[in-house]
Amino acid sequence: MLNIYKTLEEKLVEINEFEEKCWINLTNPTTKEIEKVATELNVDIDFLKAPLDDEESSRIEIENDQIFILVDIPVAEKEEGSYVYYTLPLGIILVGKYIITICLKENYIIEQFIDNKIKSFYTYKRNRFLLQLLFRISSRYLIYLKQVDKMSSNIQRKLHKSMKNKELIQLLDLEKSLVYFSTSLKANEIVLEKILKLEVVKLYPDDQDLLEDVIIENKQAIEMATIYSNILSGMMDAFASVISNNLNIVMKILTSITIIMAIPTMFASFFGMNVSLPMQNSPYAFIAIVGTSIVFCLITYVFLLKKNMF
Repeated sequence: MLNIYKTLEEKLVEINEFEEKCWINLTNPTTKEIEKVATELNVDIDFLKAPLDDEESSRIEIENDQIFILVDIPVAEKEEGSYVYYTLPLGIILVGKYIITICLKENYIIEQFIDNKIKSFYTYKRNRFLLQLLFRISSRYLIYLKQVDKMSSNIQRKLHKSMKNKELIQLLDLEKSLVYFSTSLKANEIVLEKILKLEVVKLYPDDQDLLEDVIIENKQAIEMATIYSNILSGMMDAFASVISNNLNIVMKILTSITIIMAIPTMFASFFGMNVSLPMQNSPYAFIAIVGTSIVFCLITYVFLLKKNMF
C-alpha cells in the first residue's frame, strides 16, 4: 500500500501525487509501487526492499545523497486472548526533499503520525520527523516492556496453584519476546550513536536535545529488557520446580490412598478363598472381618499421617 501525506495549513492531509516536502508511507508495498517510488524519486531500490525482509538488522547507510536508516520497531498482536510481542524492521529514507517510510505491516507508531496525534509534527521538517519517529519507537518499547512485566506477574499468581504447562509456555513466549526486544534495542542503539557522532543528519539545538532524549529512552529500554529477562528466566526455573513439586505431592497422596485401600482388598482376598478358614462358620464373621480391616486402615492412616504422607 502506498500513501502520500503532506502538511498543509498546519494539518496532515493525504495527497495523490509526489510533491516536495511530502511523506511517502509504504506498507507491505507491491512490486509496482516499489518501482514507482524508485523511478520517480530516484531512490535505490535495495533501500526500498530491505525493510520488507523481517531478518534485516538495524543499520544506517549513505549513498548518492540518500540516507537510509533501518531500525526495529516493537509490535504487539493479540492471539488467543493474550498478546504476542515481536519486532519488525522499519526503513526510513531521506532523499531530496522527501522522507519515505517502509514497513512490512501496519503498526501503531506510524498510525500515530497519520492520525495527527503527534505534536509539532510537520512533513516539511524531515529531520525532526525522523527524530520524532525514533523517539516514539523507543517509547513504545518501554510501554510494551511494562505490559510484559505485568503479564508475567499475572501468570506468576496462576502458577502458585498450577500443575499444567500452559502458564509455563506463556512465560516462555514472554521470555522470547524480551530476547527479541533486547536484541533489537541494542542494534537500534548503534544506529542512534552513529546519527549523533557522524552527524549524517543536520540537527538544530532542539533536535540535538531530542536525539539525546531518544538515546536515553533507548538505553532505559535496554536496561528494562535485560532486568525483566533475567527475572523471567529465574522465575521459569523456580516455577518449573514448583510444578514438579506439586505433582510429587499429588502422587504422594494418591500412593497413600492406594496403600490404605489395599488393606480391605487383602482381607477380602484371604477370606474369599475356598479353603478352611477361621470363623468361616460364625454368623459374625463378616462383621469381624470388616471391622478388623477398618481398624488396620485407621492404624495405617495414622502412621502415614505422622510421616507427612497426607
